[in-house]
Amino acid sequence: MRDCTASPSAVPAGWGPRGKQPLPTTTLPQEKGLGETWDPEPLKKIAGLEGYEARYYYQNPVTDFGGVVVRAPNADLSRDPRWGRTEESYGEDPFLVGTLTVAFAQGLQGPDLKHWQAASLMKHFLANENENGRAHSSSDFGERLFREYYSVPFRMGFEEGGSRAVMAAYNSWNGTPMMIHPVLKDVMIKEWGNDGLICTDGGALGLLITAHKSFPDREHGSAAAVKAGINHFLDTYKDDLTRALQDGLVTEADIDAALRNLLRVYLRLGEFDPPGVDPYAGIGRESNGEPPPWQRQSSRDLVRLATDESIVLLKNANNTLPLDRTRLKTIAVIGPWIDEVLLDWYSGTPPYTVSILEGIREAAGKSVKVLYADGSDPAEAAALAHRADVAIVVVGNHPECNAGWDQCPTPSNGKEDVDRKTIVLEQEALVKQVFAANPRTIEVLRSSFPYAIVWSQQNLPAIVHMTHNSQEEGHGLADVLFGDYSPAGRLTQTWPNGDAQLLPIMDYDITHGRTYMYSKEKPLYAFGYGLTYTTFAYEGLKLSAPTAAADGAVQVAIKVKNTGQRASDEVVEMYVQHLGSIVDRPRLELKGFKG
Repeated sequence: MRDCTASPSAVPAGWGPRGKQPLPTTTLPQEKGLGETWDPEPLKKIAGLEGYEARYYYQNPVTDFGGVVVRAPNADLSRDPRWGRTEESYGEDPFLVGTLTVAFAQGLQGPDLKHWQAASLMKHFLANENENGRAHSSSDFGERLFREYYSVPFRMGFEEGGSRAVMAAYNSWNGTPMMIHPVLKDVMIKEWGNDGLICTDGGALGLLITAHKSFPDREHGSAAAVKAGINHFLDTYKDDLTRALQDGLVTEADIDAALRNLLRVYLRLGEFDPPGVDPYAGIGRESNGEPPPWQRQSSRDLVRLATDESIVLLKNANNTLPLDRTRLKTIAVIGPWIDEVLLDWYSGTPPYTVSILEGIREAAGKSVKVLYADGSDPAEAAALAHRADVAIVVVGNHPECNAGWDQCPTPSNGKEDVDRKTIVLEQEALVKQVFAANPRTIEVLRSSFPYAIVWSQQNLPAIVHMTHNSQEEGHGLADVLFGDYSPAGRLTQTWPNGDAQLLPIMDYDITHGRTYMYSKEKPLYAFGYGLTYTTFAYEGLKLSAPTAAADGAVQVAIKVKNTGQRASDEVVEMYVQHLGSIVDRPRLELKGFKG
């Protein structure tokens, strides 16, 4: 276990209080990994913990840091695996992403509708799913896809999750920049009831002038944004808006209307409450003898559970997994950064980390020798694999591309501001070398994105996928590899079998063949795919009614029985299909799931 608060370098991209030691926070798998749990209940608990820690720091007189308007969750849809911020999305399906968005918003804000623990600010509205050129690009699609696909998670977050805050995206929709788009008022406020906060993304006011070229200057731009519904700028704006008011481009009534909505959020957060009214006022001020939240065993247990649930078993020929400790003498662990938990760009600073190497060593026990190499020397890696009973090769991406801002030297890597150039894994060459030396090779694909690992799927006996960033990464992976947890994670995105199956990244019309809903291509791994260490039988399907009215609902019930030898979770997925539609409809649509 490694202490991560010893050096300011532990803070990704310089996040945290300037000039001070980084402040620890409970650190979980990337949002993509949380999505792969397909489990809203722990997600609600995770968000509750995140909101609690935000309050703890905000109200603690010693730290006096941060705020309680939390920019989460990301409700964007990962319609293309090359999108550089794929790791920030729960998945490609609007119902799945919407359901998880609702759970996160509810957990973050808490059960009291009048008082919030923290405010859930969803981002990025709308269709912000390309990084290259995002400051000026336009995501183009029609009203039907707006209603049925791109806006669904946001609508659910407002109507079901209770969120009253959102961030407008950098991009345009059909040529109009989102921070001045009429849809903010016409739909978000009037239809979905967002009477709260609508903010810009960082620097978006300036980009409205320089990138989108929508106005001659920031004075006109700030006035238009306020009239459109923006009431919080992540920008310097006061001088520009003051001039706009003086010149009559915006009125006091416009500003009052914007402030009224903003103040409602602060009221719900207890900012104007007298003593004794806000139920969250004691967090950070009163310890009650408890350790800080990130030091509590309950927090560690929650992270480990989330990490366990986030792992997806992609292949397991001849029951290669789980590993039997009693039959192993030597394990080779090979791959870059196997002794380091790689933190995401927006990660907090974990109080500790358990690397993959540490987790495997601990789980294997003292009687098993664990050899390791970073894979940079192919001959060394092959020799190590040849000496071992089993080889575990860890490949994937670096969440920050192991490079500076806007730089991704490896074509298959991506991050904020950089889209991927390919989905083919360069490190599959290392996998081939290890497999040639030891046919009992297990691939651990630790990645933020889907990869076209066609050779691995055809040749290796076992493959698991996990995402980055969890402080319990090593424990979670070891739990699955050694059978202490039977994997039940499911993919939340289609994994194509190569670049040839991909449409142009700026084609936002998914009916052209994008996502599992409209694609006719056979993927490497389908949306919702995932194996486990046991088998299940489905029987007794029942419907509450043979038909459903336009405004009605039908309840579906089914019995699920574990028919194998191991305890395990199962995710039941329910899809529907529109028959006889006169317009293009999805081949399948997820409309229910239960874990």
